[in-house]
Amino acid sequence: MKLAVLFSGGKDSHLAMFRAMKSHEISCLISIESENKESYMFHVPNIHITELQAKAMELPLIKQKTKGEKESELEDLKLAIKKAIEEYDIEGVVSGAVRSTYQVSRLQKICKDLDIWCFNPLWLEDEKTILKELIENGFEVIITGVFSYPFEKDMLGRRIDEEMINYLIEMKKRYKTSLVGEGGEFETTVLDAPFYKRKIKIVESEIVYSNYSGMLIIKKAELVEK
Repeated sequence: MKLAVLFSGGKDSHLAMFRAMKSHEISCLISIESENKESYMFHVPNIHITELQAKAMELPLIKQKTKGEKESELEDLKLAIKKAIEEYDIEGVVSGAVRSTYQVSRLQKICKDLDIWCFNPLWLEDEKTILKELIENGFEVIITGVFSYPFEKDMLGRRIDEEMINYLIEMKKRYKTSLVGEGGEFETTVLDAPFYKRKIKIVESEIVYSNYSGMLIIKKAELVEK
């Protein structure tokens, strides 16, 4: 089946794509660029990097801007999916949703309206399993946004590795945070994946942080050979 991936540039959409491509053809990526930093539906930090990620995969990317207003942003997503249907004959959409009923229910409704499949391969997956699968398959994932206590500035730019998984497990025990940041606690950016033809190198970046909220902003990046 020909599928489009709802693509944020973060770990979950990458892993969902990794699982989906084992049985299906990935025809294109869809990225929604929201003007609202508090978007209910869409990942915001470093969304511009999806263009470079698409080049690393050698896949077409459909970008759609939205003001990020609750519910109305869904119309912008629907427009992007319609474009994917028209240009790439997709039969379904893949999402990286893990626990967000808000996101899944709204995406399912859009897909139902358009008579295509909504595929959520990570849905209700064990969070530790997700992180372990990323490491075991050679994904290079860094944390590029933190948005809640107890996550501090020194987390920004750190890779998700065994040490980070152990730290996140400890934080979950103490503060009930999500291991995968599904509650909005943190966001990630992927620099390399098994299906990348080349990987991403950050050339210039800036950290902006205050009171348990901040981002590593990627100002310049390039593709390099693996």
